[in-house]
Amino acid sequence: MRWRLLAAVGVIAALGLAVEVWAALSDDAVIAALWPRFSLSAKANVPTWFSSLLLAGCAVAAGAIASRAVAWRRHWWGICVALAYVSLDETAELHEQLGGHFDLHGLFYFDWVIWAGLVVAILAVIYWPFLRALSSPTRERLILAAVIYVGGALVMELPLGWWTDRIGEDTLGYALIDWVEETLEMVGAALALHALIDHHRRAPR
Repeated sequence: MRWRLLAAVGVIAALGLAVEVWAALSDDAVIAALWPRFSLSAKANVPTWFSSLLLAGCAVAAGAIASRAVAWRRHWWGICVALAYVSLDETAELHEQLGGHFDLHGLFYFDWVIWAGLVVAILAVIYWPFLRALSSPTRERLILAAVIYVGGALVMELPLGWWTDRIGEDTLGYALIDWVEETLEMVGAALALHALIDHHRRAPR
C-alpha cells in the first residue's frame, strides 16, 4: 500500500512539475488550460483534492484507532481532530488568517509560520510520551512522516517567503520552491496514512 500511495504522489507531482516548466516556456492555450488544474501552486484543483483526501484518510484512520484504543485514547482523538483540521485547511487555506500580524521580510515574509511553528513545538512536547509508548515501527514511521510533512509545510515556506519578498511570485523559481513544498506535504501525508492503517490492522481487537 505504501508504494501505491507514493506512486500516486509521484504522478501528481510529475504532472505538477510538467505544467510549471511548460508554463515557463510557453503561453499557448493548452498550458493556460492545464496549469490551473494540475499546478501544485494553484488551489482548488486536482493536487489540492488529492492532498486533502490523503489527510482526511489519515484523520479517519486515527479516529478508527481511537475508537477502540484502551490507552492514550485522548491522544489518538487529538490526532484525528488535528488531521481533520489540516485536511480542511488544505482546501480552505485557514492558515492564511494567521499571517499579516508582523511587518516581516525575507525568510519570515509569510509570518504565519511563526504561530504554526509554535503550535508544532507545543504539540511535540505534549505528544512525546505518547510517541515513546508506541511500538517502534509505528513510532518511527509517524515521526518520519511528520518530519517530511512539517519540512514541506513550514520549513520550505521560509525560502518561499524569501523568494516572494525579493523576487516575486510570478517566476519559475517560486513555482519550483512551492512544488517542493507541496510534494513533501503529499509524501508526508501518504507515509502517515500507511503508518496509521498498518497500526490499526496490528492493534489488538
